[in-house]
Amino acid sequence: MTSLLARIIASSSGDAPLPFAVIRRNGSDDVDVITGPIIDIENLAEIPLESGPNAHDVLVLVPYRQLKERGYTAQDDGTPLRCLIVTERETVSAREVLEILPRFEVPTDSLGFDTPDDHYAETVRRVINDEIGQGEGANFVIRRSFRATTSTAPAAAVLSWLRTLLATEQGAYWTFAVHTPGHSLVGATPERHVSVKSGLVTMNPISGTFRHPIGGPTRAGALRFLADTKETEELFMVVDEEMKMMSAVCPDGGRILGPYLKQMSKLSHTEYLLEGRTELDPREVLRATMFAPTVTGSPMENACAVIDRYEEGGRGYYSGVLAFFESEASGNDSYSLDAPILIRAAHIDSKGLIKVSAGATLVRMSTPEGEVEETRTKAAGVLSALGLIPKDPVPDAVDLNKQPGVTAALETRNEKLASFWTDSQGANTNPPFAQRTALVIDCGDQFTQMLAHQLRYLGMTTSVTRWDSVSDLSSFDLVVFGPGPGDPRQGDARITTVGELMRARLSSGKALLAVCLSHQILSLLAGLRVEALPSPHQGVRLEVDVFGARAAIGFYNTFSAVRAAGQVSTPELGLEISAEETVVSALRGDGVASIQGHLESVLSTDGLTTLERLIRMAFETAPRREPAMNRLG
Repeated sequence: MTSLLARIIASSSGDAPLPFAVIRRNGSDDVDVITGPIIDIENLAEIPLESGPNAHDVLVLVPYRQLKERGYTAQDDGTPLRCLIVTERETVSAREVLEILPRFEVPTDSLGFDTPDDHYAETVRRVINDEIGQGEGANFVIRRSFRATTSTAPAAAVLSWLRTLLATEQGAYWTFAVHTPGHSLVGATPERHVSVKSGLVTMNPISGTFRHPIGGPTRAGALRFLADTKETEELFMVVDEEMKMMSAVCPDGGRILGPYLKQMSKLSHTEYLLEGRTELDPREVLRATMFAPTVTGSPMENACAVIDRYEEGGRGYYSGVLAFFESEASGNDSYSLDAPILIRAAHIDSKGLIKVSAGATLVRMSTPEGEVEETRTKAAGVLSALGLIPKDPVPDAVDLNKQPGVTAALETRNEKLASFWTDSQGANTNPPFAQRTALVIDCGDQFTQMLAHQLRYLGMTTSVTRWDSVSDLSSFDLVVFGPGPGDPRQGDARITTVGELMRARLSSGKALLAVCLSHQILSLLAGLRVEALPSPHQGVRLEVDVFGARAAIGFYNTFSAVRAAGQVSTPELGLEISAEETVVSALRGDGVASIQGHLESVLSTDGLTTLERLIRMAFETAPRREPAMNRLG
């Protein structure tokens, strides 16, 4: 028996169990066993990454409430930002770990889901109608938690359950058990949130869920899943959201690799890998990417506010991350980071209360019944390992990735993605707007980071500023008013401020480009009406006319500017209208251009060329003009 793991097991049932983590990572035949002192800190910047002889690896439990570091809404439930400073470590073969981990049945009493099925179904309806249907975002993840109790010491319980997960679960990114004073957890998470190694940043958006039937998955079932529009669009939406993060932390943006099919014991997911390079401290990379849209929604800032409105109580560590900072062997005092998302896990407090949380990604095509079932399926792997639900018979293994047609079905998805994001970009040797400057105004959606990356690729020196922090409009050759959530007719502080900034830029006669929400605000200033679409265009790819050229563009809008039949220009400002029947897709005039779609989206196969066209239009010399002042409240 190994010395460290033996001591951990021996102490697990006592009054003072050793703090520990036992971790098996994806593709490894070995298991890492670590222990050391525990410290609680306030902010990610305080994670103690030392240099030289004082360097220690650090495992950090990052709670959901840490989102407040980014200025986002999160219930403060007091869950600590907790560090295990590694002072002892050993590597053990997975086979040996299975032999020596405790084998006993942990007694539990089930309390069921904290949110009953009918209440959760009603929440799904409300989010679809009142949030997605009102333009607050493209998708939102609302969780509920299965609860139970146990009288077994938490450290001993998670070690026993870990053995079951190691023996039965497949396809996990990390399979792990962690014990710290007052909080223990065990799980098999399928998803890496972010990793950093020698400057290479990797993210791993996973979405779309194929629930395996009791008899096991089949080729036909997998192909139906891969052809499902809802499941496909759900994945594209989270790829867009994580590409926003990649563009924020990687100067050259990110590249999309995949897609892949991740097969687990009870379900399968589709996934992509995103890669880019950074010089940021890994703690800053983690802070800038909190947290995955697969467990929150998009756009991120508004998703956090929606979660706060609809979920009861804080999330604890659910949807946070386990962040493992390891001192790199290069001797340059740098650390790597490996941070899986804390999902498909059981959490136990010091009183023996067990929680297993699961969330469904709600999109415009969701059904309440389907999302209720999805939360049950996602929780099932852990619940069966804990003995809280019956274990289904294990069917004969079928490797879905080897089934005829699966690879082709996956590859077909990339036909809808922009090559700008899937191919290696390299340097633009002849940028059309070299020596030009641009300001991108963030209206509450980090799509602006992807826009900024495209502008830099086109040669422009570009900065991004939030709508409430703009102090200078005149110093830039181009001001891009970015996208954001909400109804532009409501006239809240954000909409009003953006409208005032737009009036000022219009009056200056200098180049202006408006995207999505800002296109709608410009449309109101130009005297057009803005109306709700019959069905939201959230995460869809449409081909539209942009001043004589057909363009395939990604859309994320619930509202749209509309024109009268045959109308070719706006009542105010005299802007030329490009439209699909009555729905306005773009506007242009001297020094002004706008677009309803997201040219920066991974769905916009014609995005970069259309962006270049619109910028050229916006750079045309414009006379000064005074926009109507009564169009925005």
